[in-house]
Amino acid sequence: MKYFVSVNGESHEVELVERLGKLEVSFDGSPLEARYEEVDRLGQVGLFLGNQSFAVSIEGDAEHALVTVAGHLYEVELEDERERAAHQAERSRTKGGGDVKSVMPGVVVKLLVSEGEEVEKDQPLLILEAMKMQNEITAHAPGRVKRVHVTEGKAVGSGTKLVTLSEEE
Repeated sequence: MKYFVSVNGESHEVELVERLGKLEVSFDGSPLEARYEEVDRLGQVGLFLGNQSFAVSIEGDAEHALVTVAGHLYEVELEDERERAAHQAERSRTKGGGDVKSVMPGVVVKLLVSEGEEVEKDQPLLILEAMKMQNEITAHAPGRVKRVHVTEGKAVGSGTKLVTLSEEE
């Protein structure tokens, strides 16, 4: 799986492939000997890069985290290739109104809007959980919620209509 990582605003690509029970890592296209071990369930991990080891503290969630390594604080944003494609598809839609569809299979965890409600561009409409990660699905343009097609707890497939927006008048 390929990940797009921003560390203090600097972009990197990280690819993780598991082969025969061993994790292969490449960082910006170069192989990297890396492994980690959870120290506790509070975000403390041991990171091993080649012959070096680091104590790492991670606070945040799967998309945005503050990471402390050897006393240095790093702001990290993370997107896998599916999330990146979904976010790019959302950003590429410029017209108002229309259907907001699921770009991946998942479960609707929380509805954040109701029918008749006015929404702003990029306002979260619902939370979709996919592959143990929660993703905010946002409005691609300002408008009014014409119809909510899903309920909390409903499993949806890729391409499923989630919400229909009417154009802002």
